[in-house]
Amino acid sequence: MDISWLEDFYAFHIPEVILLIGAIIALLIVYTYKKDENSGTYKLMMVLGLIFGIIMIAMTFSKYASWSTFTAVIIILMAFTMIVRPFRKVEIAVIIGLVVIIMAYVLLGRCADIDGLEVLASGWPRLIVAFVAGAIVYMIANFAEKLVMLFGKLFNWWPFMVVLALICIAEAVCLLITGSSIWPYLQTLWSGDKIILLC
Repeated sequence: MDISWLEDFYAFHIPEVILLIGAIIALLIVYTYKKDENSGTYKLMMVLGLIFGIIMIAMTFSKYASWSTFTAVIIILMAFTMIVRPFRKVEIAVIIGLVVIIMAYVLLGRCADIDGLEVLASGWPRLIVAFVAGAIVYMIANFAEKLVMLFGKLFNWWPFMVVLALICIAEAVCLLITGSSIWPYLQTLWSGDKIILLC
């Protein structure tokens, strides 16, 4: 059975497919959010967006070298938007900090057999060091979380998400019809030159 066509499709048309699917999921997320943000359908769309966002990132990292920069950037932006949406109200930094405290506490128990570090293996020193390690990691994670959430809130603002989805659709259509990114056409429009698209 000849499957070379499938390999060719994967090599040359995967960007268009994931752009279209990502855009459709994003528009469905916006639609269900505007209709009822507490509905099960909206939550299901967010989970679907999270899963497909991870797939988009994985495919981009494995194939981006053969894609245009604009295509890869748009795919990553769309993926990031869908991945971060379910976690906008989750305090991830606190969870990471607690995990580090527990791990540090457990690992410090092994210091009992190390000369000079026995004092850290039990009692208050063990607890204090574990807590300090968790607090430091929490502060770093909290800063990173706030930074990610800042961009996440912007990208998840529903009008922005709609515009991003429409750009994804336009990019996919342009790739299918012309074989190249829409970016050169946008540059031409921004420069004020006339552009004629022969489709």
